[in-house]
Amino acid sequence: MTPIAVTVAGSDSGGGAGIQADLKTFSALGVYGASVVTALTAQNTLGVQAVHEVPGDFVARQIASVFGDLAVGAVKIGMLAREPVIAAVAEGLAAHAAGIPVVLDPVMVATSGDRLLAADAVASLRDRLIPRASVLTPNLPEAAILLGELLAADEAAMLAQGRRLLALGPGAVLMKGGHGAGEESTDLLVGPGEDVLRLTGPRLATRHTHGTGCTLSAALAAGLARGLPLPDAARAAKAYLAAALAAAERLAVGRGHGPVHHFHALW
Repeated sequence: MTPIAVTVAGSDSGGGAGIQADLKTFSALGVYGASVVTALTAQNTLGVQAVHEVPGDFVARQIASVFGDLAVGAVKIGMLAREPVIAAVAEGLAAHAAGIPVVLDPVMVATSGDRLLAADAVASLRDRLIPRASVLTPNLPEAAILLGELLAADEAAMLAQGRRLLALGPGAVLMKGGHGAGEESTDLLVGPGEDVLRLTGPRLATRHTHGTGCTLSAALAAGLARGLPLPDAARAAKAYLAAALAAAERLAVGRGHGPVHHFHALW
């Protein structure tokens, strides 16, 4: 059977993040990608110039359409923008996605610094969607916002925040360490009890950082759609992103934060 994943996220007109990055990642990893568009952005490597939000009822129609026909093996959730969209996605998952792995990437701020989630929607995301997630994948700033705490300054603080996020109800938390310091970039997959998987790789000096969070979470969803256990899917996703980052200089795209090379193994 063909593995299928669906991304529920915003569109990036520049092609480096959001739904475009997710679909590229799915395709590169041998997974058929479907999509539910939650917002349209006028966006490029320099920043987000405008956002056009999709009404919650139309998001719900897209979810019903996709799940009514396709045998979805995993869901990746990204940019949701506002509370009505969060409500539509929560209700859609309850109605159509029982037993399907859900990767929730709590997208709040773009690489450029532009806000992608309304401040008054954070509580709704925390209360309505995080408990439905099989794995939550926050970067360090997102984890701090969700918890109302300061940015984790070291690995011990990352782990502590991961455990506090786990208490909000997801099956696991992948704390993404890309915003940290040091020669290594360390992610922590925090599971129930004392279960922690440490994923490390070299920190690359590159301007091609646009869409890295989307890409990692989409790669994780692709692994789950292919039937990999969560730890194996996390390892594979980390390796895929590292290779896409390492090859990014081969792309001459944009004048700002360029994209990673999703098709580094194919082009």
